[in-house]
Amino acid sequence: MTSASALGLDDDVEAVVEDTALPPRLKERVYETLADRDGVTVEQADEVARAVENRYLDTRVDPLDPVGTVSAQSIGEPGTQLTMNTFHYAGVAEIDVTQGLPRLIELVDARKTPDTPMMTVHLEEEYATEREMAHEVVWNLEATKILALGDVSTNVADMRVVISLNADTLQERMITAEEVAEIIEDQLGVKTVQNGTTVEFGPEEPSYRDLLQLVEELRDITFKGIEDISRVVIRREEMDESPFDADEEFVLYTEGSAFGDALAIEGVDATRTTCNNIHEIHRNLGIEAARETIIEETHNTLAEQGLDDVNVRHLMLVADIMTNEGTIESIGRHGISGAKDSVLARAAFEVTVNHLLNAAIHGEVDKLQGVTENVIVGKPIKLGTGDVDLRMGSSKSRSD
Repeated sequence: MTSASALGLDDDVEAVVEDTALPPRLKERVYETLADRDGVTVEQADEVARAVENRYLDTRVDPLDPVGTVSAQSIGEPGTQLTMNTFHYAGVAEIDVTQGLPRLIELVDARKTPDTPMMTVHLEEEYATEREMAHEVVWNLEATKILALGDVSTNVADMRVVISLNADTLQERMITAEEVAEIIEDQLGVKTVQNGTTVEFGPEEPSYRDLLQLVEELRDITFKGIEDISRVVIRREEMDESPFDADEEFVLYTEGSAFGDALAIEGVDATRTTCNNIHEIHRNLGIEAARETIIEETHNTLAEQGLDDVNVRHLMLVADIMTNEGTIESIGRHGISGAKDSVLARAAFEVTVNHLLNAAIHGEVDKLQGVTENVIVGKPIKLGTGDVDLRMGSSKSRSD
């Protein structure tokens, strides 16, 4: 934490700020604000500190406030206004990405794989400003199949598969005919004959079925790039903030995601690159990064529909609940809701009969501590004023 003395503030100003109930992070912000203004008096510093303290105390959650219920309503009500399906991303017309209500459901269900996985890949300085170098990263990301490199035909008379490679495409994608032949031999286990841009091979024994099988297997081989990334779109975009002070950068958008593999590619800026698969983020960057991604993706989904006025604290609470065990849990009967202690709360969510039957078999007891179960039995909920008991003694107070 930056101290007041380090910013050139005197001890009286520091004493005024330290006398408030502000947390260290906000005290540091107050110190920085005061240091930016020359000749601040103690009275002025006290006025600023008290104003910040009052705002801080006003925005804190009251004790026994039902934050979960408020968050659920604050996200669920705007969620009814989301469109059922939209397929565009950040103005990139070439990339189809699930948005709207299906995307929100994907996030809270913690789906292992999104319907339309994608990555936003930022580049390091020389790659982000030079188109040719940016294309090097594109070809290292995008899966290159044989049909992108040339034409494939079959010679039934000689039982041979003939590949006519395009020399310009080979040069553009930075791969040679020799490398293509070597990959085919390695992947298919056949002997190839390479002559210029022509590569031939066939089955060991003459067989029409084996010949067609080789052609099918050939089409599945990834000669360059990452198997899971089917396409990459490159765009030149204006940047509000750039680590190397560039007004414009080349940014890559991918169909498909392989986050860990992408970060290992030369030229990719690992500090800014992200993807919409929260599980890949978790595997490669950890649970805190996954939590931030859940917040960011949920907020972006709402903002894309014009609902960005939903307070981010509600989204943060959902992300905290999903990640507080160190893993990503869905909000549903297979995750958070299914793990509740209350039998009635579980039964009220989904598969009611199953929950009640299993609870009866195992002799479970419901202590009626949550909102849902108390509403079901008609008791006041144990939140807010419902959790406060007032008693009046019958005897007079005694003075010693």
